[in-house]
Amino acid sequence: MAGQASGGARITGLGGIFYIVKDPAASRAWYRDVLGIDGEYGPQLAWADEPRAHPYSLISHFGDDGYIKPGTGGFMINLRVDDLDGFVAALRAKGVDILGQADEGYGKFAWLLDPDGVKIELWEQVEDRLP
Repeated sequence: MAGQASGGARITGLGGIFYIVKDPAASRAWYRDVLGIDGEYGPQLAWADEPRAHPYSLISHFGDDGYIKPGTGGFMINLRVDDLDGFVAALRAKGVDILGQADEGYGKFAWLLDPDGVKIELWEQVEDRLP
């Protein structure tokens, strides 16, 4: 759910993820070549392209880094996909190591690491409802 400050102004979504890497051009090329996302300022996603009803982004807080491991960045990036099985098959065809997969009923998940050791969670929303 979007947050609302006093006066009626509210937060409407996640604007981006910003972090430091050793070689920004190489990281951007990996996101373009492996995940298929790019943009003028880096990988860019248009929410208008999301096919599911009630799409949402989530900011989750954890007490330890167990869910983030084996990622080394202290955070994880969650990316929505429209066909997890097809996307994972395409990644494997490119030689990408998939760390694991899970079907939680409301959504399907898979995990991989980017070239900088940041864990990426791929998520296919299965249910057309907000949690």
